[in-house]
Order: sequence, then structure tokens, then C-alpha cells
Amino acid sequence: MVQGSQPAATGNSNQLDNPIWYALTSSQANFAEASELARRFPPEITSLAGFLEATRESYDSLASLVPAGQDVALFLESAPVSPAGWTIIETTPMLQMVHNGCEPLNYAGEAEELNAVDAPQMLALAELTKPGPFGKRTHELGTFLGIRRDKKLVAMVGERLRVPGYTEITAVCTHPEFSGRGYASALVAALVRRISARDEVPFLHVRSRNERAVALYEKLGFRARMTFCLTVLRRLKEDDPWTPRCRRNHH
Repeated sequence: MVQGSQPAATGNSNQLDNPIWYALTSSQANFAEASELARRFPPEITSLAGFLEATRESYDSLASLVPAGQDVALFLESAPVSPAGWTIIETTPMLQMVHNGCEPLNYAGEAEELNAVDAPQMLALAELTKPGPFGKRTHELGTFLGIRRDKKLVAMVGERLRVPGYTEITAVCTHPEFSGRGYASALVAALVRRISARDEVPFLHVRSRNERAVALYEKLGFRARMTFCLTVLRRLKEDDPWTPRCRRNHH
């Protein structure tokens, strides 16, 4: 884990050690599909799921929520060792960064708030740029901001996980034809201001090897806190032979 200083917040920062689980048992419990030891978001919202501890019983409990052939994404301390009933699709280090409370740059540009009407364009942009798990109902998790050109959504950012005192910034993406114009910085800064105005602390997750994105977030006041292993699992059918496969992605 990479430990760093954190700003003061009204919530318990220890919940950031397991943010999916604590989001689904606190601020976003209304979204949770729950079993005894596991919880997940509806797949139309996001593939994120979690449990308190990565035990065999927890994986079995999660399996009761996931149909055969469906994927879930977990934030784990380390990659699992062939959990029974699952195949590992991907593991990659994911850096958690927390905003240090500094005043972000003031952006008074064309950022606009997005809503359900914009969901098809949001999903199309996410599918093109691959910022992370994103579904047709992800916009329901919080505020999403975007920038348009010729009525086309070309950049966006939004809120995802929430635990008391903290809100995650996610889906930071820009259409490749409009990269290099500062849209991502502007949108993240605008959302940082909104979250901070609620007396909450912004945080985010970024692939550790994405040095360009990490550097951008550092300029905007984010500091490394810890590193997770983002793990994507697929639920096996009961009659599937156990043939584990793992694609490690370090980008």
C-alpha cells in the first residue's frame, strides 16, 4: 500500500480501504443487491461489487448474486488465487488518490450537468475511451458534467462511490479527437469544487501505470493514498470445467 496524508473529513477515512463495500452498506445502500456476505451494484449501473473480507465464503456469497457468464469488478488487497466458481479475467494495480483540500483552478467554461437524456451519449463515450466500468444507468450515482461540441458530448466526468464524508470522481474521459484541450482538467476541477462545497472530500482511482493521468491528478491536488488490485471475475456455469485464465493488464 502507498500511504499518504489525508485532508480532514466528516466521515471515517478507514472506509476508503474498502470503498465499494462501505458505499453499498452506507451512503449507497439503496443501490445494493445483497447476500449474507457480499453486495453488488445492479449491473446496469456498474459491475462493481464487494465484501468485507476476501474469504471463500464471501466469494460463494457473491456468486449467489451473479448469474453465470456475468462479470464483476472488485477492489482487493491482492489478486485472488483461483476462487472456486470464478475465472479471473483481469487484474491490474489501481491507485487510490485523495484530494488534499487545496483550492482547485476556477473553471467557468462550458461544462454542463448531464442527466438521463444524455445517457446514450455518455455510454457511447465511455465505450470508446474505456475509463472503467460504466453502464447505461451509471449516471444515477451522482452528478455528471460534460462538454459538448456541435451538440456532441466530447468529454465528461462524474461521481460514483460515496461513503460518509467522501465522494469518488470517475469516468474521466475525452473523445480522442478533442484530447489535449484541457477538458479533463477543467471538468475534474469543476466537480472537485462541487464536492468540496458539500463539505465532502473528493477521491478517485486510476490505473497505477497511467503516469500521464496520475500526473494530471497530482496537479489538481490529489495525493496517493493506497493501491488496490482491480480484479475482474466472471461467474462460471456449474457444469463448466475449471480452466482458470488471467489477463494481467498494466496500462
